[in-house]
Order: sequence, then C-alpha cells, then structure tokens
Amino acid sequence: MTLLDYRAASDLFRDRVVLVTGAAGGIGRAVSVGLARHGATVVLLGRTVATLESVYDAIQGAGGPEPAIYPLDLAGASLADYEELTDRVREGFGRLDGLLHNAAELGTLTPLALYDPPLWARVLHVNLSAPFLLTRACLPLMEATGDASILFTSARVGRRARAYWGAYAVAYAGVEGLMQLLADELESGGRVRVNTLDPGPVRSPIHLRSYPGEDPRQRLGPEAVVPAYLYLLGPDGRGVNGQALSAQG
Repeated sequence: MTLLDYRAASDLFRDRVVLVTGAAGGIGRAVSVGLARHGATVVLLGRTVATLESVYDAIQGAGGPEPAIYPLDLAGASLADYEELTDRVREGFGRLDGLLHNAAELGTLTPLALYDPPLWARVLHVNLSAPFLLTRACLPLMEATGDASILFTSARVGRRARAYWGAYAVAYAGVEGLMQLLADELESGGRVRVNTLDPGPVRSPIHLRSYPGEDPRQRLGPEAVVPAYLYLLGPDGRGVNGQALSAQG
C-alpha cells in the first residue's frame, strides 16, 4: 500500500476549511478540487484572480462548497499581509483546519558560481521565507481547532541536493528543516501536525520546465497524487507528524 492507494470518505472534509497556496494550477488546483469534492471549504491563494477563478468555477461546477479566492503574490507579501489573510479567514470562517504550502518558484538550473543573486533571494523567499511567515500568522487559528494539519509540498532535491538545482534545492532543504522544527515544537500539544510530501515526478508546470525534453506522458497527472494530500491534510492522517513522506514511494 502507498499513499496513492488511499481512498477518502466522501464527507471527509465536511465543515473543514483548508488554505491552499499555489492553487491556480498543477498540484495545487488538483488538490483544491479534490478537497472540495470531499466537503472542504477551500481558500484558494494565488497571484491573480483570473487564474483562481478557473479553479473556483471547477469546484462550483462539481457541486463543492463555495471556495474563497485570495490573490496574493508571495514574492512581495509582508508579515502584515499574512496577518490580514489570517484575520480574513477567521472573520469569514472562524477556523482553519488545513494549510497546504504548495506555491513554488523554480528559478534556474544553473551552476552555483553563475547563479543570479537577486533570483537566489527571490527563490528562497517564495519557497521558504513566505511559508514560514504564513505559518506563523495562521498557527494560532489552527491550534484553536484542535485537529489541524500543515503540509508542505517538498521536492526530492530538497532531501538530497543535486548539481545545478541551486536555490530551489537549498530552499527545500530549508523547508524540510522547518517542518522538523515545527513538528517537534508542536508535538506535545497534538493539536497541529506538520509534514512534508514529495509528490514525485508529476506533470506539473515546474516539472515540465525542469525537464523540457521529457515526454510528459511518461509522468502521472496531478490528479493521481491527490489521495496522498487528502490523507495527510484530513483527519485520517491524525498522528502522522514530523514525517518526510513520498507520494510515489
């Protein structure tokens, strides 16, 4: 059995609220639709309203609970922006049961000696600093629910760096450390669990950009890894904490 074999109950996320970053496409879109299909109210976070509206329409067309659209560019957002987001979620829904950090910035596949410093800073900010700031802002609201899940989409090169992956690999090594630290701090309370998930090779925008010569038909579509996300974000994943997991084994 793998995480991809998990089958969620149809009402698994009923009355639950889940915030998804990078919700406009790829894995973020697929997971958002999957969450709604199982009863979740999804807060869709992305850079532009237009791209998020497509996900909104897909959820509404499938009969899911009405989602919320929240446009925010993580590259330029401040602590105040994240605190305002949390306040809006609290005012609108009164709770936050799940937080999926899925937004990502690839940067370039470049030798370290040639890596552009401003791009390095941007990739580290979007992939590592922004999730920290958003988690910091959301944590009190999530602790109040008593059974919440924080899940970071991770990457294989964050667990074992490879040449030319630059800031992307370094940022996700940091994400793994952030998860471990936060899971250890929260373990005694048991109200919020924290994990990372490497989805493996998937036909996502980042994977396609990373391997432009690869036949995309060789890879799973984003929908194939949704069961792993549902398990870790939902109540069936209760007790799983501090784990670096892989969707495809």
